[in-house]
Amino acid sequence: MSTFVWIVVPYACLAVFVLGHVWRWRHDQFGWTTHTSQLLESRILRLGSPLFHLGAFGVIAGHAMGLLVPASVTAKIGISEHVYHATAVWGGTVTGVMLVAGLVLLIARRFVNRRVRRVTTTMDKVLYAALAAMVVLGMTATVGTNLLGEGYDYRETIAVWFRGVFWFSPEPHLMTGAPLVYQLHAIGGFLFLALWPFTRLVHVWSAPLAYLWRPYVVYRGRRGKPVTPAPTPAAVRDRALR
Repeated sequence: MSTFVWIVVPYACLAVFVLGHVWRWRHDQFGWTTHTSQLLESRILRLGSPLFHLGAFGVIAGHAMGLLVPASVTAKIGISEHVYHATAVWGGTVTGVMLVAGLVLLIARRFVNRRVRRVTTTMDKVLYAALAAMVVLGMTATVGTNLLGEGYDYRETIAVWFRGVFWFSPEPHLMTGAPLVYQLHAIGGFLFLALWPFTRLVHVWSAPLAYLWRPYVVYRGRRGKPVTPAPTPAAVRDRALR
């Protein structure tokens, strides 16, 4: 059972993640967009969207630091375990609260505003439910276990297993002893990756980064006397009838 959960499921989800993006790009390029509803409602979006995105960036950076960087590396550069733990817990808590606040506003906006609710698709509802589940599990692990509870050193077990998945040498026994909330959060993360290609999240790969280095747009005024536009046929007809 542990082999299926901690080896088969992650690789199946990664395969769906890659192939799903290929399929989506080939068959639904017009749907490869944010499907923004800013024109329908902007007051709540103006607050909820920055909170959600800034919190998400912080959470992703924290996960990358904790899962991809071994404890031996942080020790070599002079970061003690106590400093790392305090930074990870408090940083994760702050960015997690921002993410929760932004997500609550975005979900409430979808159901409170009638016009936004009408353009909300079934896949949008599935996406918000999956995001909410991931956030609840993550905050429970961060705040409930590490901040208020006894704590758990995931870098010696979960992080090693996670890196092993991408090195094609996963060690499922490392996950069997992890707390249940961490297990659910880990497997939920891979299931979320499998859902990704079929949602509006694909717009992440189309971020307008070219705006950072594209040349400036120069506007020049027209010199001389403005050109008088040619009269329309209706105007010529009206003049002839006078």
